Amino acid sequence: MDFTFTEEQQAATEAAKAVFSGVVPDGVPSPALVPGAVAEDIDRPLWAGLASGDLLSLTLSPEHGGAGLDLVALCLVLRESAKVLARVPLLETCAVAMALQRYGNPRLAAELLPRVGRGELVLTAGANGRTGHDPAELAVTARREAAAGTDAGAGAGSDGAGAGGGADSDGGWVLDGTQSAVPWAQAADWIAIPAHIDEGRAVVALIQPAQDGVTLAEQVSTSGERFAEVRLESVRVDGQALIDEPGAWEWLRALLTTGTCALALGLGEAVLAMTSQYTGKREQFGFPVATFQSVAVQTADRYIDLRAMEVTLWQAAWRISTGAAGALPAEGDIAVAKIWASDGVRRVVQTAQHLHGGFGADTDYPLHRFHAWAKQIELSLGPAAAHEEALGDLLAAHLLG
Repeated sequence: MDFTFTEEQQAATEAAKAVFSGVVPDGVPSPALVPGAVAEDIDRPLWAGLASGDLLSLTLSPEHGGAGLDLVALCLVLRESAKVLARVPLLETCAVAMALQRYGNPRLAAELLPRVGRGELVLTAGANGRTGHDPAELAVTARREAAAGTDAGAGAGSDGAGAGGGADSDGGWVLDGTQSAVPWAQAADWIAIPAHIDEGRAVVALIQPAQDGVTLAEQVSTSGERFAEVRLESVRVDGQALIDEPGAWEWLRALLTTGTCALALGLGEAVLAMTSQYTGKREQFGFPVATFQSVAVQTADRYIDLRAMEVTLWQAAWRISTGAAGALPAEGDIAVAKIWASDGVRRVVQTAQHLHGGFGADTDYPLHRFHAWAKQIELSLGPAAAHEEALGDLLAAHLLG
């Protein structure tokens, strides 16, 4: 396998390293020491830095002011962001923007996407459903409302198009339901909400938090970030703010899942490096503990985990980016990548905690922050067990020769 990255992808990685070089994981209070969220907002200076470095427009097409790169490039940037626990919805914003660009209304895309690339708009997505165990699209219903006499998108804010009805509307839709654990929803300008319609398939609605019928109930993630339970009660959106192309939600969910694997990889690499530095300096019986066989074996096992996480990540990202055929649909590669990401990142931080001894639990030392983020990433978009079940279903449906 040739995992050589293109010059453009390598340039994106270097740009990301430059932007994230000034970020420190302990720039906000520890999630272990505060009862609520560690901060009220995302890291706005970092968000502005990502915009000025053209990283928010990385996967946007040139017509929207972007570089036109693919998911592999985005995952390279996400990998770097996780090494410093960057408190920005980079994955959610870029994934929703990519879905809007590919499947959404062209007029809405033309108005919103350049602003996303400039850092003026924050996007997020509800991908956890009501409980986190059932498919997210089943948590919300979308029913079509007759176009005549409809005030679609009533109550929407004034900073975007598409949420207000008018002559250009394709008819209105009404949403009801709840999406739980929506990342940084309070900071978002638009939220992508998967829903199911009477035909039994999924659609994606773009809503604004200020719309009538939208309520954000405060939630806090394991990593200490502000999440929200987004409650929808007869929320109206017009036709161009609802993406009803077949496969749109499945593609967006694939982007989010694969991006989460990239976050797990970057975090795991940072933790293993931190552990190697510590065990190389910490001495017992006059020798660095890194020279002890039991320590070397454990760190070697975690290195193998990271390499497996890496190869399965790039396989999944490549399948999505190219549409290449395989023995299984791309969903199979995504499931394998998430299984390795969830199990692997958990093992990496557990071993790190063990080898650090008491320092691992010291709130003045950053490792416990990485442990909290790792647990959040492990369970996001489904734990390993859920993807093992999905992979089993795919294998049963596609007999391999």
